[in-house]
Amino acid sequence: MSTKASFTEKRFIVTFVFVTSLFLLWGVLHSMSDILIRHFQNVLGLSKSQSGLVPLSVFGAYFIMSIPAGIFMKRFGYKLGVLLGLSLFAGGCFLFIPAADAVSFTFFRFALFVVGCGLATLETVAHPFAASLGDQRTSDQRVNFAQSFNAVGTIIGPAIGGYFLLRAGSEAVNNLDSVKSLYMGVGIAIVVVGICFSFVKIPALTDPHASEAEVDVDAVNVDVEPSKKLYQHSHFVWAAIAQFFNVAAQAGTWSYFINYGNKVMGFSDEKAANYMMGFMAMMALGRFVGTYLMKFIAPNKLLAAFAFGSIISCLLVAQGWGWASYSALFMINFFFSIMFPTIFSLGLKNLGSHTQQASSFISMGVVGGACFPFFMGLIANQDIAKSYYLPIICYFVIFLFGFKLYKVKH
Repeated sequence: MSTKASFTEKRFIVTFVFVTSLFLLWGVLHSMSDILIRHFQNVLGLSKSQSGLVPLSVFGAYFIMSIPAGIFMKRFGYKLGVLLGLSLFAGGCFLFIPAADAVSFTFFRFALFVVGCGLATLETVAHPFAASLGDQRTSDQRVNFAQSFNAVGTIIGPAIGGYFLLRAGSEAVNNLDSVKSLYMGVGIAIVVVGICFSFVKIPALTDPHASEAEVDVDAVNVDVEPSKKLYQHSHFVWAAIAQFFNVAAQAGTWSYFINYGNKVMGFSDEKAANYMMGFMAMMALGRFVGTYLMKFIAPNKLLAAFAFGSIISCLLVAQGWGWASYSALFMINFFFSIMFPTIFSLGLKNLGSHTQQASSFISMGVVGGACFPFFMGLIANQDIAKSYYLPIICYFVIFLFGFKLYKVKH
């Protein structure tokens, strides 16, 4: 008989803490980029659609880097994969210094691309890494718990970015000097984390090549149909598609949050940035609540329910009804909370030796965030509220994945 699955094991705790810290770090960077968009609009005179090239630079890197990261991880292991990601992450941050000196949006986009390569590597490695640190039956809980700290990072990011870049009456609002200081500080912090992580000893993980006869296939991630190629596992294919639409919706919703506060609610940029901390706090709350609910509700069912909640919230936001719509905008982030980690963990179930390669392709789905803000920005140029009709398409795809398409076929 199968024993009750624990959250993780004692020997994995130190490693899990460090892996969880990675989720926090890229949460800070992603949400800080949304503040950067508004700063570039102010300083470089960019339109909303032009500023949509900021997430294109970051998320476009996922499309290019995810597969090389997966190959590197499969050959050299999780630890060196993490160190590669942190190196690229820090290097991209340091490139902000010459970019600011050159006052070049193109140079900034290159720096963001290098940062994006680091983030793509970290996400490709960290999700299967967290999932592997214990019983497969609780992998959804582990990945969602780790992603909860990613949500904490998205609260910290707007606070830092708003302080350095959008303070009313600050010279930082009108120049790029603060951008240099901000990203140099982030780069140094990443280097410190990388040095500390290099001293962590990683315990032996379950062999993904183990046979079905040797293990409990519910508890351990082994390929239940090893004769199949990766693309023949339909639950993986649909996870990659769902992740594309999921990150597309996230990038669009986040990129124009400050613009919504400014145009619909009449807030100053600084006040809208302050509200963004509450907006990100809703995602953190959703992840902690979601992790708890997964003890009682199947992850796929919770995913479908949250996707339906996002659809209703988008309909309300698009009406531009003042505080009623603004509150619904906050609820989008609450419902969005569990989507990324849950789609990821459901897509990796019972793939065995294909797991690292699958992680690469699911990470590539993040490229959805590269193009969606641009199209959403075209509508936002005319009516910021109406642009929130567009993410409904994305959440409907996620609903279908959680409702039916997640199933591992034996």
